[in-house]
Amino acid sequence: MKIPKRLQPLVEDGLIDDVLYQLMSGKEATVFAVTSQGEVRCAKVYKEAMKRSFKKAAQYQEGRKVKNSRRARAMEKGSSFGRKQQEDAWQNAEVDALFTLSKAGVRVPQPFGCYDGVLLMELVTDDEGNVAPRLNDVSMSAEQALEDHAQVMHYVLLMLCAGIVHGDLSEFNVLVDSYGPVIIDLPQAVNAAANNNAFSMLQRDVRNMTDYYAEFAPELKQTHYAEEMWALFQTGELSPETELTGYFEFDESEADVDTVLEEIKAAFEEEQARVERMNDANSDDE
Repeated sequence: MKIPKRLQPLVEDGLIDDVLYQLMSGKEATVFAVTSQGEVRCAKVYKEAMKRSFKKAAQYQEGRKVKNSRRARAMEKGSSFGRKQQEDAWQNAEVDALFTLSKAGVRVPQPFGCYDGVLLMELVTDDEGNVAPRLNDVSMSAEQALEDHAQVMHYVLLMLCAGIVHGDLSEFNVLVDSYGPVIIDLPQAVNAAANNNAFSMLQRDVRNMTDYYAEFAPELKQTHYAEEMWALFQTGELSPETELTGYFEFDESEADVDTVLEEIKAAFEEEQARVERMNDANSDDE
């Protein structure tokens, strides 16, 4: 096929030998099958922010650390330089997450590097060399659903132990090869300890996966893995060896209104302080 403009520099630099075909085009990227160093791999071409339809990106970027203070200020202000840094951070987040999770024991595509907004990584295939199907295209027995759900919950646990919440996990972001589920699409992965939305995202990730597998094994609907994991994570008791049960005892006591109001007040004061810091930064640059 004709080489896409965004892939041309990688071809010229010898990182890609040839572009075979387009695999898919989604809300955040277009993915191509390519040959690289004699192997068939995939090249994920990230869309520019203005063309990307991923909603509420700011929620996912909260808590991501930027070591360079100038870059951090620029990103907070939203200058052209800052927007470029945000794009780089968005793209590098997936590369970092892939390396981290692979090391932690989560099955993810092997990354080979990110170059000018293009992520080169392993192409996950079935036994016949065809592209592995997404989970949403796979039917299974109740026994297989229970087994694969347990495996995915273990992967979610390993992610959390590594300080990461996927943030967009669903049957559309899991591939299935002959060895089982493979987690994909991680540019929106969040810092579990630093992002205020981490728990709600974890709950959504687990709910999405459980709802899908429950179509084949309805008993899974009665489980509460997200709450179980998060409670252990908060107390420092979660580890890769933790054996999950899916059981969680909810606190039925009434909400402490005063505590809730204090949290709202603290959040308001924190936002005011952030605005002041932005104003100070603007003054420094004038």
